[in-house]
Amino acid sequence: MREWLAAREVEQEEAERVIGFLTENLALDDRAFAVAFADDKRDLSGWGRDRIREVLLRRGVDRHLVDEALSGSGESEVERAVRVLNERGADLSDDPGRRRALGLLARRGYEAEEAYAAIRIARRAA
Repeated sequence: MREWLAAREVEQEEAERVIGFLTENLALDDRAFAVAFADDKRDLSGWGRDRIREVLLRRGVDRHLVDEALSGSGESEVERAVRVLNERGADLSDDPGRRRALGLLARRGYEAEEAYAAIRIARRAA
């Protein structure tokens, strides 16, 4: 928020007053933002833990809040990865299809072990 206000040439004293007001009124809440962002990216975009962590840290969210936001899901990373593969209709019947699926999951931020496990599970279920 400070950077955004500074880019719009808001004086620092005024920017701090605005940030204080927004924080007091719960309009600025890094914890709530991190949790909502993580939940949305998991559920709507099928992102994995690594990609969510990377983006939140890049946006300036404290590491402990990121870790807290990532610990709150009931679905495991492997289950989520299987869901992504199923939603995408991944063809796992041959090596090129499995490599494409692995690439998809890697781009979405899943660790290699989780991606391999998801591919095995989705392949057996197909």
